[in-house]
Amino acid sequence: MLLEGIETLLVLAEEGTMSRTGSRLYISQSAVSKRIAKLEATLGTKLIIPAGRLIKLTPDAHALIKNVGPSFNEIRGLIFEHQNFDDQSIITLDCSETLVAGYLANALGTYFQKDKYISITTHHTPVIVENVQSGKASIGFCAGHLPAQYSFVAEHLMDEPFKLVFNQPLTALPKAIVVNDLKNPSNISQAAVLQKLGITPLMEMDSYTASAQLALAGMAPALVPQSIVKTLSIDDKYCFEFAELAELTRPIYLIYRQNSYKQPRVKNLVETIANLFA
Repeated sequence: MLLEGIETLLVLAEEGTMSRTGSRLYISQSAVSKRIAKLEATLGTKLIIPAGRLIKLTPDAHALIKNVGPSFNEIRGLIFEHQNFDDQSIITLDCSETLVAGYLANALGTYFQKDKYISITTHHTPVIVENVQSGKASIGFCAGHLPAQYSFVAEHLMDEPFKLVFNQPLTALPKAIVVNDLKNPSNISQAAVLQKLGITPLMEMDSYTASAQLALAGMAPALVPQSIVKTLSIDDKYCFEFAELAELTRPIYLIYRQNSYKQPRVKNLVETIANLFA
């Protein structure tokens, strides 16, 4: 019952309302309220405060989430490892949107014909890592630097190169470019390189597709990964490479829990994806 209450609080912290939390957990809004009330009674402290339609967490709730959240996800992941996958169990593959579009779409379309119990979700790298650690996802396919400590297997598949995309010829490094969120783990190392080269991030987008389309429309050159170039079929005449930018790559990983890999269907999907980069 205590774990149930903590899980509910963690989801409530992400969703912000009782109704959305209930939808995620497949329980009623009143059941969410009862779980939180029981957790508050057990701990002897107030965890939530109504704030209109939203729910505000108390300082005690924030402290509990910070201290217990990682351990709870690890426990959930360990429990997940004991799950047996039969032929109709859902295997969740959590991916970076750019990577699944650029590298996996065709292969997974074919793979789905022989195993229709595959579910694909898309998130940024930190969420993918959390989902694999907690067992919400069986496999993760992500880009960027992983946390210093993690409890899963991480297969390094490649270092993905970036290109400058623009609708006009580039004969020298531009002074300003469109980039994606430099605080994102996929891009965090880019800031120092751009600063060293004297290149100003003109704007930070949350979508590489949007960055590329703005560049092709002539707004400014955009730094775009190879996967987006492939996905959008951007002509070579609009793609430019400079030796100074060669270090602007991002590592691509396939991540999964060791015990999950022992399941034949999970192992087969992992190997199918890895073989695309062999």
